[in-house]
Amino acid sequence: MPTSVYSTMEATDQAYYDRKLLERAKPELVHAMFGQDRPLKDKSTKQIIFRRWEALTPNTTALIEGVTPLGSTLSKTDITATLAQYGDFVTVTDILEWTSRDDVLNDAADVLGEQEGQSLDQVCRDVIVAGTSVFCATDDAGATGTTRTDIDGLINVVAMNKVLRFLQNGNAKPFTKLIKPSTGIGTQGILPAYWAIVHPYTFYSLRGLSGFVSVKDYPSQQEAMPSEVGSHREARFAMTTFAKAFPDAGANVASGHLSTGSTKEDVYATVFLAMNAYGKVPLTAHATEMITKPLGAGEDPLNQRSTVGWKAAQVFKLLNNAFMSRLETGVLAAISFLVISSTFSLFGALVA
Repeated sequence: MPTSVYSTMEATDQAYYDRKLLERAKPELVHAMFGQDRPLKDKSTKQIIFRRWEALTPNTTALIEGVTPLGSTLSKTDITATLAQYGDFVTVTDILEWTSRDDVLNDAADVLGEQEGQSLDQVCRDVIVAGTSVFCATDDAGATGTTRTDIDGLINVVAMNKVLRFLQNGNAKPFTKLIKPSTGIGTQGILPAYWAIVHPYTFYSLRGLSGFVSVKDYPSQQEAMPSEVGSHREARFAMTTFAKAFPDAGANVASGHLSTGSTKEDVYATVFLAMNAYGKVPLTAHATEMITKPLGAGEDPLNQRSTVGWKAAQVFKLLNNAFMSRLETGVLAAISFLVISSTFSLFGALVA
């Protein structure tokens, strides 16, 4: 395959395809939105060291007049992250370009941009869910353990409070500031909060819990980000279908719960994040790039092939297990009949 990048593609054309990549990719990166951002400059290094100075133990011993105390020793933790490359491409033949009614290269750029975003999102997600702090819901009343195979409970208030207590006890800093109540009817103030990433299946149960505030009831809609669906106490929730799921990984499936194989609970992870829980390191000029080669580029003597692809140089790294935790739960298999019946009744009233 050709090895030259861009070949005879005009700079303005290449800039257009780069924009296509960004337009499709950015909204997919929900998991990567909450990391400590540390870009690397080109021609510097492929590694970065995250350094954390550990806190000193409080000294409650009074000084003795004229006597110098022993003093303390600084200690540090170094975490090394090494850049990795990801990418993919598609080939478009001359015949396809000539005979298709669609703008194939343009459509290919759209599809590849979406793939790039989803790929990096999953890479980041899998780093995050490897954290050591986990609460596994073993019932709907708030009992939790640490073993996934014991899970048969849905998301619930008590279990979420345990996660929040863990973060607060570890001095984990929330991302967001207080959103004060407004004079708008039905609006509610939002506490300084951690971010939580939730799957739509889990959100179905979450939205019915006491104390949950829908994003539509925020006093300021400008304070919400596009994927945000609401808040509960000191957590604000961003929803994505790429939240981590473990099919058939829980206990024996409870009645009404989702199971891929009809025997064991499907388990869904809701990840709670504080500031500096993980780092994301893009290579500044090559964090993401679209590579487009027209017919005749490289070893293509008969002008038969065009290619469109993407390439990214990034790394995600877990920095502090005390600043993140995940709540693993089961989810309901389907919308209840009562809700469906209510919907039909309302529809009937509207059209009567």
